[in-house]
Amino acid sequence: MKTLYRPVGLTEMKLILDLHLGGFPPRLPEQPIFYPVLNKPYADQIAREWNTKDLFSGYAGFVTEFDVASPYIDQYEEHVVGARHHLELWIPAEEMDEFNHQIVGPIRVVDIYYGTDYVGLIPGGICF
Repeated sequence: MKTLYRPVGLTEMKLILDLHLGGFPPRLPEQPIFYPVLNKPYADQIAREWNTKDLFSGYAGFVTEFDVASPYIDQYEEHVVGARHHLELWIPAEEMDEFNHQIVGPIRVVDIYYGTDYVGLIPGGICF
């Protein structure tokens, strides 16, 4: 089993909650790859430095943590995408159903960051 992290914005976090913390939503057409990361410091950096400044993310960043079964997850090569600790896996969008089935237990929210432009939730939707 491998523990992975996924920094997400407010919109994706809502979709994860709609799935009862049991998986990640399908990728959008412009998102052909799902990028879970391999360490929490990198996930924190993305959530804090990118999601909190992004309108589509709702100016909020959530760090999710989840476990994926081996040997399934071991088939994916680790990619360094910047500094040495910027490690992620590249999961093709068409494999998301199988990926979600390989998640062991619930997805956990381990950190939340809010940007200066964050407004908050309102009943029935997101207020920007």
